[in-house]
Amino acid sequence: MDETPRRDFLAVREVAKLFQIGDELVAALSGVNLVIDKGEFVCLIGASGCGKSTLLRIIAGFEQPSSGRVEIYGHPVTGAGSDRGMVFQDFALFPWLTVRENIAFGPRQKGLPTTRVREIADEYLNMVGLAPFADRFPAQLSGGMKQRVAIARVLANEANILLMDEPFGALDALTREQLQDELLQIWARTGVTVIFVTHSVEEATLMADRVVVMTAGPGRIEADIPIMLERPRDVSSPDFNEVRRSLTQRLTSHVRRQLKAA
Repeated sequence: MDETPRRDFLAVREVAKLFQIGDELVAALSGVNLVIDKGEFVCLIGASGCGKSTLLRIIAGFEQPSSGRVEIYGHPVTGAGSDRGMVFQDFALFPWLTVRENIAFGPRQKGLPTTRVREIADEYLNMVGLAPFADRFPAQLSGGMKQRVAIARVLANEANILLMDEPFGALDALTREQLQDELLQIWARTGVTVIFVTHSVEEATLMADRVVVMTAGPGRIEADIPIMLERPRDVSSPDFNEVRRSLTQRLTSHVRRQLKAA
């Protein structure tokens, strides 16, 4: 019988982050602990300034914590890596590259053969439904299409952790709803681990296996709540709205406490 201890897939351990702003040292995060299993879909919610995006950037390796560490299978994260891909609200596509070239960028940088790069790009073009737009440039796409390209570009780079910082926040309601559904389909198909920052309690309830509520001043994890609703989820169902109300109450209660403390 194998007695080897199980290693956590992704672990955030006692992470703190300080920023120097003028003459003042500001604590953005303090004592953050979080363990995420492979293939989970986790949403981070909290008021503006609670450190959600900072935590995401530390997991991505774009920033180093002031103390504590992030580990993947027990190995410390010391910088950015192709195993972690970030999707931003503003898409961050290369405007001089076509849709196909944007998606192929990572595989090409790895020095893969041209035929293999093309195969990978075509696979993810089809996955996000953009094959007819492969030769267009980002300026010729709608916001929803740009976000599909951003997701495909990360997946084509063989990322197994998808870090999403309010990716649908700038989109209209109809496009947002469509992309939520498409992202869930991609997640189910690929098994990628998703950490998704949102201000929308409804979006978190719809998407997540777990919702992590963060509180500011400095940012800490106040609650880690499993969402037990079956998929696909109906936003109009009584069960869905009961979970949404509970999360809203938890979120707004700590905002009220912060206002009283201030």
